[in-house]
Amino acid sequence: MLKMDQVYVIRHKLHVEGLSERAVARQLGLSRNTIARYRLVTEPARRATAPRACPARERVRRRVAELLGEWANRTTRKQRVTGTLLHRWLVEEGYAVGKTTVYECLRERRRQTAEVFIPLVHRAGDEAQVDFFEVTVDVAQARRVGWMFVMRLMDSGYDFAWLYEQCDQLAFLDAHVRAFAHFGGVPKRCVYDNLTAAVRRRVHLYGVERKLTERFAALASHYLFEPCFTRPGEGHDKGGVEARGKGIRLQHLTPIPEGATLQRIAQALLDQLGAQARVTRHPAGELIVDRFAAEQKSLRELPVAPFQACAMRQLAVSSSATVQVDGATYSVPSRWARLDVTAYVGVSDIRLVCGDQSVSYARAATGSKSVRYRHYLPELSRKPQAVRQVAPELVAELGEPYGRLWGLLEEAHGGLEAARTLARLLAVIDREGEEVVSAALDRALRHAPRFQPRAPQTVAAQAKRAVAFVAVPEALRGYEVEAGHAADYDWLLETGGVR
Repeated sequence: MLKMDQVYVIRHKLHVEGLSERAVARQLGLSRNTIARYRLVTEPARRATAPRACPARERVRRRVAELLGEWANRTTRKQRVTGTLLHRWLVEEGYAVGKTTVYECLRERRRQTAEVFIPLVHRAGDEAQVDFFEVTVDVAQARRVGWMFVMRLMDSGYDFAWLYEQCDQLAFLDAHVRAFAHFGGVPKRCVYDNLTAAVRRRVHLYGVERKLTERFAALASHYLFEPCFTRPGEGHDKGGVEARGKGIRLQHLTPIPEGATLQRIAQALLDQLGAQARVTRHPAGELIVDRFAAEQKSLRELPVAPFQACAMRQLAVSSSATVQVDGATYSVPSRWARLDVTAYVGVSDIRLVCGDQSVSYARAATGSKSVRYRHYLPELSRKPQAVRQVAPELVAELGEPYGRLWGLLEEAHGGLEAARTLARLLAVIDREGEEVVSAALDRALRHAPRFQPRAPQTVAAQAKRAVAFVAVPEALRGYEVEAGHAADYDWLLETGGVR
């Protein structure tokens, strides 16, 4: 077929200059049939001819299809069938075929079986896509691998991202609560791949059955969104968040970010995404932040209270008043020993509940211990040797003025007597309350040198007398009741109880 500039010359000579077909053919060096073809039409129709039979290629094509079918369950994406391998097998089977023919057959089969993607329409407030991405960060000058959660509103292209230590269900639930709060609403649908934090898959004779995990079902019920899942192994079904997650990693996490805590790095990342949305335009022409403001009106309203993104577990308290959660040990009040407690485990914290009392901790690393010696005051008041062994940790936890007091006692009377005195003082703290004793002890220490630990047993007595008076009737305030001692009973036995 001739080019359009050649067709123009032919038609101009025939219809404008009035030359004959023979003369035009002679001038342009073309056949008269070609000149005649372009006299009436600019683009003559190509005559359809029946394809030439290729029996040898057809036999090869059929055998290639058979081999690919036989090997379908014995290959993967990385260990796939190649044209070279197919050619070798065909030659071994006696086929006289070249590599080029095999490559063409394989290429055509892949073209026919390749998936055709459908251009989708995203509507305001209808869809959000969700995924986790592995990232590398420097936390407190230590390089570690973390996980980035990304939720993308598909209509506006507005993103939420947060960083977590682990890619587990707690991070998954917590990220949803943060994302919905950040968006100020909830989309109608959230699209996921088949991650174990959200769904359990069971394969049976009739296909794959999906069942939501209990906590994820509670999350979906709380925020009233519809969970949707992609086909197994087809991550491109949510290609919007897949591409965006990789883009965030390249645009905002390169070079490797650093910070004192992972939360600070995550907040800095979220601030950068917000700043980018204020200057980047959507393919429709609007700024992403303006398009998000319009989409936000279509989001479902947030519930009154956020979802509690935690896992609930029933635990038994040991005889040492501790519990174990995910390999970490936490102390509880000694009165809870050998009882059952309920643990509410979150991403960064844990709350232990027994009856109407609760204790909260920041989550500790696996293998570590978080012990608060305040929980053991009744036992420590009866065990001076234990007090001596944990005194540095105990006074550091209690704070001042106990640190100063312990220093004075240890300097004046040594570790054992100081521990005995502190044990008696702990009994007063357990009975009267830490705030009351701390305030009284601070007043006593400020009046030094009048407050000098000359005799160890007087320190607890001084602190006890310094405790604020309990509210009693006016007529009884002048009386002071002294505690009895074992020596008083010896005196009574000697004197017969008569003064």
